[in-house]
Amino acid sequence: MASTTALPRKAPALRRTATTDSYAASSAASSVLASPLDSPRGSPSSTSLSSLSSAPSDVEDEKDMGVLLDTYGNEFQVPDFTIKELRDAIPTHCFERSAATGMYYVLRDFACLAATFYLFHNYVTPATIPSTPVRTALWAVYTFVQGLFGTGLWVLAHECGHQSFSPSKVINDTVGWTLHSLLLVPYFSWKISHGKHHKATGHMQRDMVFVPKTRSYYANVLGKKVHEVSELMEETPIATLIHSVLQQLFGWPLYLITNVTGHNFHEKQIEGKGVGKHNGWFGGVNHFNPSSPLYERRDEKLILLSDAGIALTGFALYTLGKTFGFTNMLVWYGLPYLWVNHWLVAITFLQHTDPTLPHYDNEAWTYVRGAAATIDREFGFIGRQLFHGIIETHVLHHYVSVIPFYHADEASEAIKPVMGKHYRADTRGGPLGFIRAMWSSARWCQWVEPSAEAKGEGRHVHFFRNRNGLGVKPAKMAPEGVRKAGMVVGAQDSE
Repeated sequence: MASTTALPRKAPALRRTATTDSYAASSAASSVLASPLDSPRGSPSSTSLSSLSSAPSDVEDEKDMGVLLDTYGNEFQVPDFTIKELRDAIPTHCFERSAATGMYYVLRDFACLAATFYLFHNYVTPATIPSTPVRTALWAVYTFVQGLFGTGLWVLAHECGHQSFSPSKVINDTVGWTLHSLLLVPYFSWKISHGKHHKATGHMQRDMVFVPKTRSYYANVLGKKVHEVSELMEETPIATLIHSVLQQLFGWPLYLITNVTGHNFHEKQIEGKGVGKHNGWFGGVNHFNPSSPLYERRDEKLILLSDAGIALTGFALYTLGKTFGFTNMLVWYGLPYLWVNHWLVAITFLQHTDPTLPHYDNEAWTYVRGAAATIDREFGFIGRQLFHGIIETHVLHHYVSVIPFYHADEASEAIKPVMGKHYRADTRGGPLGFIRAMWSSARWCQWVEPSAEAKGEGRHVHFFRNRNGLGVKPAKMAPEGVRKAGMVVGAQDSE
């Protein structure tokens, strides 16, 4: 059954309902931690670990965040549950990890890759299929199918990075390094930055993976003033299409090389490694350089080990190319690799981009709020069997990432009653709906800004807006009202 939490306002019977005590309750969920397992850090609403499960105070009861509207126009309240409530709701056996089960899926995916290659290599030949157009079409199907199986292996390495593959860290990191290296992914480099993403999901200044454009950054790219954004003409669909195609083709390598979608506040790196460094080409922020501010000095040997894995794979691919021809290697490996990149970007984009999702400044962010700023979708057999449920159970994954994927469906069902209206899923249309969401999210979600009627802490809660006339209109403001509206130019920019 399709979820109703991501539907437009034009279906009023399906809107999330507002509650008068939603913010007061949310203070119970406030966390002073980047993650429940991290050491304490400052928070605007609490100063102890007990904030994960404590009752709200009378002072926080009196806070008024104003009216917060998501892109559809639905009124938004911050989460009102705790980490403890979520974990207590999950059956104990869901936390059990099995190396044997994990290895079964690794071997299964490799068997699928090998069987597909064997069938095409031996039976899609000029001798068996004389028609060149037919052979070309079939080999195009090959690249697509191998891309699906390759993405499945990527997801299993992702499980290793979260230590949900098995109880053994050695097994997890050995398998993860091997699988990711074969896919030209720097395993430890990715693992470290991805872990930091989980500790700061939805945080406009600290998220390591997906920080949306702010209103000020979007206006700067267009050469406009911040207050002029709401007056811009409609963006053409062709511009959205070109941006989407470039994102799907180059988004993943650009993220690894330039940190294109991560935060750009590297000056705050506690070891001083971020001084003078910035996202972008030759900015010193990437996943291959041990001196990158994405990592602490203790991590630098692991970054080199990740680079070594990619170098070994690169050498193997070059040797195979010399032996069998680089055109063959392009079809056998190169094009499936591009399909893997496509699925990774699509999955990540749609996990964190939806008209219902908020993002938070430091003044309003907590771990509970940030992890709830994710959404589950549905991709049918491909999503659940080949991609190991990474699309369908992502909300749970951000709260308890150590749960293996084969228990994730059960655990997701267990936390839904606890999350209530704060759980988000858009399963309309199944796999086709997932594909359509790539287009609709690109059209609806172009930058973030606070709601026009937000107050106090609510001015640090951002929602997607667009210049396509879709949903809630961007806030109108006079030039002198920019700072009053809490939209200080450059204060939250990311590159």
